[in-house]
Amino acid sequence: MSFLQISNPAMARRLFLGSSGLSLSGAAVALLAGKHALAAASPAGSTANDVQIINTALGAELEAIAAYQLGAESQLLQKPVLELALGFQGHHKEHAQTLAKVVEQLGGKPVTAKPAYNFPVDQLKTQADVLRFAARLEQGAVSAYLGAVPLFADRALAKAAASILGDEAMHWAILRQALGEVPVPSAFMA
Repeated sequence: MSFLQISNPAMARRLFLGSSGLSLSGAAVALLAGKHALAAASPAGSTANDVQIINTALGAELEAIAAYQLGAESQLLQKPVLELALGFQGHHKEHAQTLAKVVEQLGGKPVTAKPAYNFPVDQLKTQADVLRFAARLEQGAVSAYLGAVPLFADRALAKAAASILGDEAMHWAILRQALGEVPVPSAFMA
């Protein structure tokens, strides 16, 4: 089952974070925050873990890019919604580029997009179907980043993860609005 097809937010969070409770290094935080220089060196032995969790996030971002491409090419999205989907895809591309740079800065090899993803293509028959699919993906991303933020000892890393969380939450709210649903269904994210 792919990260983007998981409807259980807790399961998505576990898959995103992995069972090891990994965290990103200060170097990753610096790059995620848009700084060009690496921060202080990571504690001994943490670089491999940093690369692993960043690559997990990168893999999810690459899958999101592919999902939005599927929606764009489906011929089901009308002009204003198509532009919205392509805009969100652009955000995921920016996330992916930044995460790949972090992996490289840490001496790792960034993961690449899979040749194919197991998306529920047969269930996408209308624009609303595509929007619901995208909203579920964004909700899973919100849940994953929400689960990651409190795990970081480095507050700068928590801030960087929260920044991406905010972007994913806005995507989810806007997609819900486009579906005619209440954009923000509760006062707290679960």
